[in-house]
Amino acid sequence: MPERVETTSPDGVDYGWVMQTTFVTTILVGAPIVAALSIGADLPSWGARAEFAVRVGAVVWLVVALAVFAYAKRTQE
Repeated sequence: MPERVETTSPDGVDYGWVMQTTFVTTILVGAPIVAALSIGADLPSWGARAEFAVRVGAVVWLVVALAVFAYAKRTQE
């Protein structure tokens, strides 16, 4: 087994964990939200669909990032 290359001991919030958790949670939560909201939207072209997904996904990402950061801040030792 090779030795670990790097270890961290963060003081305060572990921003690496926050970024990784935000990424995964945004995909798991955001994809169904974008799909559900796109049902009622008029999206005639692929460009309109991509723009819609980016706009809704950005809001989902922001909300998830703030929630994950707040959770990490609240539970830090």
